[in-house]
Amino acid sequence: MAKTLMIMGTGSDVGKSLVTAGLCRAFTNRGHSVRPFKPQNMSNNAAVTADGGEIGRAQALQARACRIEPTTAMNPVLLKPEQETGAQVVVRGERVASMSAREYFKKRSVYLPQTVSAFEELQTDADLIFVEGAGSASEINLRAADIANFGFARALNLPVMLVGDIHRGGVIASIIGTLEVIDPADKALIVGSLINRFHGDPNLFEQGKSFIKNRTGLPCWGPLPDYPDAQLLPPEDVLALDHRQVDQTGDFKIVVPRLPRIANFDDLDPLRQEEGVSLHIIQPGNPLSMDADLIILPGSKSTISDYEFLVAQGWDIDIKAHVRQGKSVLGICGGYQMLGRSIADKNGIEGTPKSVAGLGLLDVETSLSEQKQLRLENAVSSTHDLPLSGYHMHMGETTGKDRIQPFARVGDQPEGAMSPNGQIVGTYLHGLFASDQFRRAFLDQLGAKTNAELEFEARIDQILDGFAAHLEHHVNLDQIAQTMKTPRKST
Repeated sequence: MAKTLMIMGTGSDVGKSLVTAGLCRAFTNRGHSVRPFKPQNMSNNAAVTADGGEIGRAQALQARACRIEPTTAMNPVLLKPEQETGAQVVVRGERVASMSAREYFKKRSVYLPQTVSAFEELQTDADLIFVEGAGSASEINLRAADIANFGFARALNLPVMLVGDIHRGGVIASIIGTLEVIDPADKALIVGSLINRFHGDPNLFEQGKSFIKNRTGLPCWGPLPDYPDAQLLPPEDVLALDHRQVDQTGDFKIVVPRLPRIANFDDLDPLRQEEGVSLHIIQPGNPLSMDADLIILPGSKSTISDYEFLVAQGWDIDIKAHVRQGKSVLGICGGYQMLGRSIADKNGIEGTPKSVAGLGLLDVETSLSEQKQLRLENAVSSTHDLPLSGYHMHMGETTGKDRIQPFARVGDQPEGAMSPNGQIVGTYLHGLFASDQFRRAFLDQLGAKTNAELEFEARIDQILDGFAAHLEHHVNLDQIAQTMKTPRKST
């Protein structure tokens, strides 16, 4: 059976996903057969797996770090927020329900056997498994019936490494405080801590490391210096969009409204790496810039409520003014649905049944449905006759006259829609900009300068290798490996 280590954090967004990906690549590079696992994830940034389901984008990246294809076993429970107090519940890649937070917390222990079963599947062909926790390890108010952190770790007696982010400040207190407030039996599983995102001379933290070790009796690994290129990897948490509002300083300006339920925003990542592009995430309360060359309406987990938010912000007025200037708009998935004449949710898929008028920039209309479409796609763009690949992940059917001129073709089937003059484009195809030839042709046609040498997918692997080497240099991975244990067999 595979030896295992669980990576938990002192809080959300402390770098658990990145550290897990780095450990996956580092030990894969050492010749091990490695698998990632996260029992419960909450994210609207999801990926389609080869076995036809969906998991958190972070676990897909971690699978890539292991140089394997992602499967639904790597993230058996995925929560996709739809409202302020509720989420879609995805189990083993398939939507099973939509629940309020209160309802889910009452029922979540039901999913523990399924998370354990998925974990045991991964054990059959792995030497090592790195398990990522969720949020903060010290949320004692959520500890009962937990399946994401110590509830899962205790079920299988997993050793735990605690990660803290020094960039936030108070990292010593956050690590020691976590150990002070959690249950003693949970505390007994912790084998050490890691200080993440250090800036400056690491020697200046020697006293801090000694204090943590003396106070806790556990090794403190690191500090791990910040790795700037890591920001180019696909983010899991939507908080990344709030931290990173402008990318690059190129002359071609793309603006993206920050929708409350924005989904699959890693669609934007390849654009961030084009030096001729500046990508602006427009936060609520701010207008969409009138000097933008392109507006992208991103995916949404709750299309109608996000569209109503867009209108309340006055962004619909900004978009239509942008179009009157002869400039282009691209809508992806939920953004595509917003571009049409109407969006109907007659069965209450996203909440209260209702229908709304859309932007009316494409002559199409959308009807939401229970059936979620999840599949990997290979397509050919209509305008450029270039191959592109990506995936579909949506609940709805879009019909109308502008589909006569599709964005692309999947075999002999039309995909997406374009206005007669090609100014407005809509597509359900996520991940389209990762196709280098298409991305360059699309941007070149709009007047952007692109980098003919940028190979997006290859660069992701270079960054993963670089971060793995960074870990090897700054952290005693041999010592961490010695803390890994074979899990207890579930009963």
